Amino acid sequence: MASSSWTDEENKAFERALAVYDKDTPDRWHNVARATGGAKTPEEVKIQYELLVKDVKNIESGQVPFPNYTTIDND
Repeated sequence: MASSSWTDEENKAFERALAVYDKDTPDRWHNVARATGGAKTPEEVKIQYELLVKDVKNIESGQVPFPNYTTIDND
């Protein structure tokens, strides 16, 4: 059974796979799932992609607040 949670390594592999297998690639989600190490189903990678697109749209539209980073002076 495939897992619905994603490790950092799976996310990195997923993002790399998206760069290789674009929207015109036949069996895109199958290829992306295989490229993430085989622990995810094609449906899970498609859902992950849809969530990523939603997140990017929210960020670009200003709906996500800018993080409050602290700076450290190294004087």
